[in-house]
Amino acid sequence: MTGRRGGRKSEGTTMAETVSEQAGVRREASTPGVGKFEPGMSIPGILRERVAKDPEGTIFERQTALGSGFVPVTARVFAEEVLAAAKGLIALGVRPGERVAIMSHTSYEWTLLDFAAWSVGAVPVSIYETSSASQVEWIVTDAEVRVVFTENRAQAALAEPLIGQAALEHVLVIAEDAVSRLRELGADVPDADVTTRTAALGLDALATIIYTSGTTGRPKGVELTHGNFVSLVVNGSDDPNFSMVVRGAGKRTLLFMPLAHVFARFVEVLCVYSGAVMAHVPDAKNLVADLAAFRPTFLLAVPRVFEKVYNAADAKAGSGAQKRVFRWAAKVAIAYSRALDTPEGPSRALKTQRALASRLVYRKILAAMGGTLDYAVSGGGPLGERLGHFFRGIGVVVLEGYGLTEVGAPTTVNRPGLVKIGTVGPPYPGTSVRIADDGQVLVKGPHVFRGYHGNPEATAAAFDPDGWFITGDLGTLDEDGYLRITGRKKEIIVTAGGKNVAPAVLEDRLRGHPLVSQVVVVGDNKPFIGALVTLDAEMLPQWLANHRLPAMTVEQAATDERVLAALDRAVTRANEAVSRAESIRKITVLTTDFTEANGYLTPSLKVKRALVLKDFAAEVESIYS
Repeated sequence: MTGRRGGRKSEGTTMAETVSEQAGVRREASTPGVGKFEPGMSIPGILRERVAKDPEGTIFERQTALGSGFVPVTARVFAEEVLAAAKGLIALGVRPGERVAIMSHTSYEWTLLDFAAWSVGAVPVSIYETSSASQVEWIVTDAEVRVVFTENRAQAALAEPLIGQAALEHVLVIAEDAVSRLRELGADVPDADVTTRTAALGLDALATIIYTSGTTGRPKGVELTHGNFVSLVVNGSDDPNFSMVVRGAGKRTLLFMPLAHVFARFVEVLCVYSGAVMAHVPDAKNLVADLAAFRPTFLLAVPRVFEKVYNAADAKAGSGAQKRVFRWAAKVAIAYSRALDTPEGPSRALKTQRALASRLVYRKILAAMGGTLDYAVSGGGPLGERLGHFFRGIGVVVLEGYGLTEVGAPTTVNRPGLVKIGTVGPPYPGTSVRIADDGQVLVKGPHVFRGYHGNPEATAAAFDPDGWFITGDLGTLDEDGYLRITGRKKEIIVTAGGKNVAPAVLEDRLRGHPLVSQVVVVGDNKPFIGALVTLDAEMLPQWLANHRLPAMTVEQAATDERVLAALDRAVTRANEAVSRAESIRKITVLTTDFTEANGYLTPSLKVKRALVLKDFAAEVESIYS
């Protein structure tokens, strides 16, 4: 079970002393930008510079077969493929500013098409591969998409009926050699037609429209410019604290997050600028084999991936002596990491214990993560203090960060030398963060989006009178300017007794138990706080075996007294983070998990709270009956 909040004294700071005090509480913090970028810079310009610096150096590695190996692609070869695809887009009639949608799992082809579209001044629009027909229709029509690239024929069938509606003219299928088709179409287009369009781009040019997955209502199209991305990758890569993670020879990362998500789009541009080598895999289903084959030095993932790694290692330890050894080693790792934050550091005895734990436990976990991993960046939700200390204790520093689609991904992040486990870090270079009077986190910087596509009312509502972007998240800044996120303003629960409760801290702690898949805390206008809990079907068999319990289905486990007793103990531990008035008093275990497939999770794996509360209203009421 993992904790969710905490902190440490920073090892130093590069933040400017932009501080506003009110009753001893820090209200604002800034980190100056360190990168230099000119008005004429653009994303394809970043690729051009990478090729000029090291044309024969590896820029990507392509997977040959699932988990079996990767082959290098040089910067020169990639640029040639981008040029050929870009000429094909021109042959299709795509003009500067027009939209080109991509619907696919994460793949080399997606990145290739991204850069091809950018090179001709077009605007790539991302669509999750799991999107429904109505979602595809909304995005294609709202963004006035001219060309859609889909991964397979089934996805193409969702887009093809839209041809002739709005602006859509072409649907091309990647699995049916769409890239080769572009090369053929553009064979007679002069190279100069592409370079002329690339040269016309600048920081203010629209780079992409990313539709927020949204937990309620229709998604809004977030317009991000070339300048938004350029400022992020330049300030991040040139920052002396962060550059050691992403810059230079030997730096490698494996991208398995959806490229439809802003975090992954930021990463693909970041690696091109920083000089790191990147590889693509479609998802995390074969992550252990993929990590072993590629051997990354840094990784970017959502907290659930790190929870899964820990829970899998715990489950694999089995029962009896092996289980006791793993639990002991986990405690040693956490104690060692916490000791790093003290003036005296780890004791000699603790160092000896860690060395033994490394031989017995840690090296196996590190090998499963590729064997060369030094850093991991976690975003998309709270990681948890205990989990952060565990991974740092075994030798992988997890740098937790915070951001939204509207800020191009990161807006605060822990960095080597600037780490407080349990926070989401100080402001990203070039960024300012402010805490509003109502506790909301506000953001300013060159990475903040220019507006919602075709929605001036929503754009106006997203900024305060002083031009700060209103995130909708609640947070606090500590004395060193490190941010802690405490919840979403719109998700605050008010009990019948008038107590305001932020559900995130309870949900995140309880979700760290290996039996638990998803949690929705409830209690609005109710006498106490309760929770809906779903079980992790993948972890259940191993957990039952480890506890010498008979095999059972999720439905059986949901009513089994021994399973329920384990969940009650997990609830008790989760409640340690809050006051009694905020604590969970009763849970209901559901037999239906919340997934993207059944519509209860967004593509970025956030629970659609309103839909859950509507569809499981009877189960919520049963908590209070």
